[in-house]
Amino acid sequence: MKAVRLHAFHAPPVVGEVPEPTISGPLDVIVKVGGAGVCRTDLHIIEGQWDAAMGTPLPYTLGHENAGWVHEVGSAVTNVTVGDTVILHPTPTCGFCRACRAGADMHCVASTFPGLSTDGGMAEYLLTSARACVKLDPRTAPEDVAALADAGITAYHAVRKAIPLLYPGTTCVVMGVGGLGHIGVQCLAALTATTIVVVDRNPEALKLAESLGADHTVVADGIHVQAVADLTGGAGADVVLDFVAEQGAEHDGWAMTRRAGSYFVIGYGGTVRIPTLDIISTERNIVGNIVGTYNELAELMALAQAGKVTLHTRTYPLTAAADALADLDAGRVRGRAILVP
Repeated sequence: MKAVRLHAFHAPPVVGEVPEPTISGPLDVIVKVGGAGVCRTDLHIIEGQWDAAMGTPLPYTLGHENAGWVHEVGSAVTNVTVGDTVILHPTPTCGFCRACRAGADMHCVASTFPGLSTDGGMAEYLLTSARACVKLDPRTAPEDVAALADAGITAYHAVRKAIPLLYPGTTCVVMGVGGLGHIGVQCLAALTATTIVVVDRNPEALKLAESLGADHTVVADGIHVQAVADLTGGAGADVVLDFVAEQGAEHDGWAMTRRAGSYFVIGYGGTVRIPTLDIISTERNIVGNIVGTYNELAELMALAQAGKVTLHTRTYPLTAAADALADLDAGRVRGRAILVP
């Protein structure tokens, strides 16, 4: 089968032929991939940023946002059958550790992460687990929802954590309306009554944000921190959701957060340097976020299938993976790039 393979860090991946995956365990599921999201994390993987955390096993297949159709199942699989349309939670989990039993799937002590620690879904077929499969309406096109598997639940997870802080009369700033941010705006609009302020340097991204439910948009032009202060009577936002968190955005996000507010870090790549006195004297919180839980993916898909959250996508054939990655890196993708085998 064809697959997008990374052979060395700091070098572009290439499309090559590899053997199809095979069933080896009773809960294994092989999915025929219908859509694989192209994520900024893939760019960071290529740069070697995830190697220390994941021990990336070069060469291997990229792709951690995947949806498709069940192709083959292990002997103990009962929740899906061959032919089912599915979206895949990005981390197949054990089900037995304390994190799994508490519903915090993404912290499973025995999980794998296809696309980061094992072969991913930028391929014709993907090996995963029954525990990762969320069954969808058969009318769903996998390419339309694939990026919800990681970008979607990462954004949804952050919004869901912030909901108790976003009662009527509050303000939430969303920094960056890319692949994750445009989902975050929709989740905020669907689940809260907060005033949504979106900050982005790209005017087209701000137009998209307005169409998705933003109450105010601010161009990131060097005076955007003051613009947010002006919109909030000088106080700052109750919650800032930073989907950028690099190239200085991490400092701006903290500066936009009001006293006793919460700065949610979702994007990454930068470094937060804050005097501890600033943290204790203002009682501001810094909240880290990673992919959401299996249940949160199921909840997000309920919103998606009700039409309350939609992905803005640009599709590429699997053989054009290099073009998709280049377009993402250059900022030419509004929403999410999807590879379709």
